[in-house]
This record gives sequence, C-alpha cells and structure tokens, in this order.
Amino acid sequence: MMKAEHMMRAATVGVVALLLAAPPAATQSTHSALTLPVPSVAKKDHRLILQVNVNDAAMMNLALNNATNVEHYYKSLGEKVEIEIVTYGPGLNMLRDDTSPVKERIKAIAEKMPAISFKACGNTRENMRKVEEKEIPLIPQATLVKSGMVRIMELQEQGWSYVRP
Repeated sequence: MMKAEHMMRAATVGVVALLLAAPPAATQSTHSALTLPVPSVAKKDHRLILQVNVNDAAMMNLALNNATNVEHYYKSLGEKVEIEIVTYGPGLNMLRDDTSPVKERIKAIAEKMPAISFKACGNTRENMRKVEEKEIPLIPQATLVKSGMVRIMELQEQGWSYVRP
C-alpha cells in the first residue's frame, strides 16, 4: 500500500515539474494535452407554475408578485422563462371578470410581460355556472383549460417547477 502511495506522489510531482518546465507557448496552446477545456455556460430555459386555489386578494397579489419577480430575475440574466398562473376552485375568482380584485394588475402584467400567462379551470367555471345559474365571464387575459389540476400535473410531468404561494 505504501509503495502505491509513493508512486502516486511521484507521478503528481512529475506532472507539476513538467508543467513548470514547459515553455510558455506550450502551456498556452488550446490544443495541448495539458490544457483543460473551458465549459461553455449555456443559458437555461426556466418554466414555473404558480397555483392559486383560494379566493383571497392577498394570495392573488402574492402569486403576481412571485411571477413578476421571477420574470425580472431571469430577464436580467438574459435567460428565458415561462410562467403559468393556474387557477381553480375558489382561486378562479382571480380570473373572473365580475369578481377579480386584481384584474387591472393582470392586464398591466400581461401587456408588459408576455412570459406570464393565466389559466382558468374549466371544471370550476362549469360548477360555478351551475351554482350561480349564470355564465361566468373571464378576463380577456385568461385561457380556459379543461382542468386546472390536470394542467398542473401535466406541466410538472414535462419538468416545470411548481410553487404554491
């Protein structure tokens, strides 16, 4: 065992000696066997799901704050980001034209930040329609999906990050 350690130390000392003794041109060559490649820094695409399932203006604003903060962060790095705010259950009120406490803020965000989109659960909308006995109007920025929960599951299966503010 000691012999193997001494051989390893000798080999390391030998490599260091070769590096120190090599002429400057050899150590600067990009094709030299002693030069390690510099890894490229690839910009990554980021994808985030934010869930809103409560009829609470503070929670809705928190989700909007999270979305805009994430969008600003990655934009400042020059990296792409996609953000979906998915609403279902009582959270659908966020995207209802007749009840949303944040619809003006959503309109402003949608105009400035196309990376942020808003999804409304079709199942919830249909259940609200039955209970309220009227059509449930959505804000223009909302896109209807069949099921908010299924939308979240499918996006997670595609590798999206999931946050519940």
